[in-house]
Amino acid sequence: MNKGIIKRAISTDGSIRLIITDSTEVVKESCRIHNTSKTMTAVLGRALTATSLMSSLLKDKTDTLTLQLRGNGPCGSVICVGDYMGNVRGYADNMNVELPPNSKGKLDVGGAVGRGNLYIIKDMGFGEPYVGISPIITGEIAEDITEYYATSEQTPTVCSLGVMVDKNNMCISSGGYILQLLPGYDEAVIDIIEENVNKAGPVSKLFNDGHTCEEIMDILFGSIKYEIFDEFDYGYKCTCNHEKYLKALASLNDKDFEDLINGGKNIETVCNFCGKKYEIELNELISYKSSMKKNTTAEESN
Repeated sequence: MNKGIIKRAISTDGSIRLIITDSTEVVKESCRIHNTSKTMTAVLGRALTATSLMSSLLKDKTDTLTLQLRGNGPCGSVICVGDYMGNVRGYADNMNVELPPNSKGKLDVGGAVGRGNLYIIKDMGFGEPYVGISPIITGEIAEDITEYYATSEQTPTVCSLGVMVDKNNMCISSGGYILQLLPGYDEAVIDIIEENVNKAGPVSKLFNDGHTCEEIMDILFGSIKYEIFDEFDYGYKCTCNHEKYLKALASLNDKDFEDLINGGKNIETVCNFCGKKYEIELNELISYKSSMKKNTTAEESN
């Protein structure tokens, strides 16, 4: 199935924005692809969910958002990429990390991620991408997203992410939301929102108990009037293909390229995001490299 759903709503006075997703099927697909441990199902699931929510706020079809968690925990770096429709893909350096439960008896996502920096990279086709950096506060990811919005985009934000995992390491429920106060908000709504967020509780439990996105929106907005203005499906979607790897190998510097060719064997590459294998034949690679040089020479002569 591999289909998640994103719904977006705004208060009638335009001061509160809420983006919510049921990402269960998307996270299940990531479990299938990466064969994650129980802890890493939660780590990658939360990161993918956050990336889908954040990337769905991009403006144009060609825009992309990359979320990178570069912590000192045993899972290493976590990298997820999303597009403006929320389609997402991701991986971590170590998909097999397993840790004992944390002090609250929950999966130790923070221990797996550790401390370091969160990077949000937005490529909007204007040359150099925008890069926002904020410290990893807890490694639990939701709190780190909240901190990013506060420090890098100066937007008061509540982020909630959750993944429930069964004994076979498979996701059984996953989701999240980002609630933001927009310019012109009334200070009085802060207490209302805090009370509603506490009342809602863990978002993965809400979805596992059968609540819909609309029902959770009702809880979060409470007495605040709002309207849903957008909803759409998305999936775990990898954009890898044969030519991308061919181009990447052909773009190596002359020394590394020569060493590769002198190995005398076809090259097999594996996509980190989806596990798909590509075999690049040496003759094809040499021919592609040659055509790249010819095109570069022609451009310089013009």
